[in-house]
Amino acid sequence: MAVPKKKTSKSKRDMRRSHDGLTAPGISICPQCDEPKQPHRACAACGFYKDRDVLGNED
Repeated sequence: MAVPKKKTSKSKRDMRRSHDGLTAPGISICPQCDEPKQPHRACAACGFYKDRDVLGNED
């Protein structure tokens, strides 16, 4: 089995992990009810998407 000859430095280890960080999801405001929602998704509060009631939620 292969074994590394030298210890991997903290710098090399951290550079390898530089793309592993998580990013926060984008947030937009619903034009109907002014609640925060994810872009390109129906609003969970009012059920509207692109000025149409797609979920049929009653206010």
